[in-house]
Amino acid sequence: MLAFNNFSKAYHSQVILQIPELTIPAGLHWIKGRNGSGKTTLFKVLAGLLAYKGKITLEPDILLSKETVLHRKYINYGEAEPLYPAFLSGMDLIHLYAQAKRAPKSQVQELTETFQADLFLNKPVSTYSSGMQKKLSLILAFTGKPKIILLDEPLITLDEQTVQLMYKLILEYQQHHGVSFLISSHQDICMPQLPFTATWLVQNKTLTPSQ
Repeated sequence: MLAFNNFSKAYHSQVILQIPELTIPAGLHWIKGRNGSGKTTLFKVLAGLLAYKGKITLEPDILLSKETVLHRKYINYGEAEPLYPAFLSGMDLIHLYAQAKRAPKSQVQELTETFQADLFLNKPVSTYSSGMQKKLSLILAFTGKPKIILLDEPLITLDEQTVQLMYKLILEYQQHHGVSFLISSHQDICMPQLPFTATWLVQNKTLTPSQ
């Protein structure tokens, strides 16, 4: 699915992550690591939000640094603590994403109904609680026809009912649409509903399989 070759990410010459060579196969993956270990940096790189050195290939042959349109089409990102323009409504953002991702209206309607977001999406984002913003970030993450969805700390600020709805969507997208998932967490959490393909650790400035 994703192949790293001589990858590195640094801020002001300070290396945050280095991955000499690594392949993450298709499937459902749990990315673990302490706060500050580099999980969010990794996700933002994969989402196309941060520049980096080296190569990341979306298999079989899409080089992310060269195919920027396909990069953003095929990899969706749900942020840990989303921050959206306060003056826009959630529906404004959804319509923007849907247009960019070429998502059908039926998918948008289904996602908003699934997350029971109809009651607040037409209001300005400035009025949203953290839970509402998280629901909006999930709707955006599932919009379109991605090959990979990145969910950064998806359980924070969500009530149990919404968590169960998210689990159901993850399984549906993986089993019926072939979407792979990278799901991050800084703590050991119980997700028995999700049959993870593998668990990975972000530590010592790199990404390795968990033993």
